[in-house]
Amino acid sequence: MGIFKAAAVQMRSGTSPERNAADMERLVREAAHRGATYVQTPEMTGALIRDKQAGAAAFTTEDKDVVVSTARKLAEELGIYLHVGSTAILRADGKLANRAFLFAPDGGTVANYDKIHMFDVDLDNGESWRESASYEPGTEAIVTDIDGARLGFAVCYDLRFPQLFRAEALAGAHVLSVPAAFTRQTGEAHWHVLLRARAIENGAYVIAAAQGGLHEDGRETYGHSLIVDPWGHIIAEAAHDEPGVIVAEIDPAQSAAARRKIPNLRNARDFTINAGGGEAPRLRGAAS
Repeated sequence: MGIFKAAAVQMRSGTSPERNAADMERLVREAAHRGATYVQTPEMTGALIRDKQAGAAAFTTEDKDVVVSTARKLAEELGIYLHVGSTAILRADGKLANRAFLFAPDGGTVANYDKIHMFDVDLDNGESWRESASYEPGTEAIVTDIDGARLGFAVCYDLRFPQLFRAEALAGAHVLSVPAAFTRQTGEAHWHVLLRARAIENGAYVIAAAQGGLHEDGRETYGHSLIVDPWGHIIAEAAHDEPGVIVAEIDPAQSAAARRKIPNLRNARDFTINAGGGEAPRLRGAAS
């Protein structure tokens, strides 16, 4: 497994997919210029649009999406793996998917991932989000190869469901991805600790490209894109909410080394739960 440079692109996507695609292109080119061969953009790279009617007018099918076509061309031109953290895609059934794309250095599609866990929450500051009202959740976790490393997919709110990352680690993922558009409130409270926890629990690198700042649709996101190593150390951070690029070296052998030191993936045991009202089904242990 070879060492490679990875980049996380921090954006402040607005309501225009064309303008966001141009911003993405500029930042991806910067990342490639800095030596990154794997580049990740945030959740909803294509557009952040809170109004459902405006979103319906802006979002389109994969074959017509400007972010998808721009990213595919960039991957081929720059000879990189380009991971669009997600963008809204109109499915054949008329529903929207919050979909990630990974493009290969030849421009081909390596994998797609539809966000599984929907952000349906009511926050203390009055913010209320119902992602499931607009998007159809995915049902399949994805792990794929990128130049000898194995990459596991997730998007934003998926971060709060450790069983997804454990399943991907057990499937061989050395690198876990969490492109996101975390709200400022939840980001200040939990962003760093959750990303470091997922890295430590699974002995894996975590790469998390984020949205940051005050967006055109009125939402405010936390920024602070991170790359965390398998021992839980932050090895690159955008310590702000401005657009930009962070780069770090990824050595998949360090994932294997961390798992040898603390072999919790091997040591997990099945167990049952007795909650006083009968025995629940057997579960797979997630010791850390």
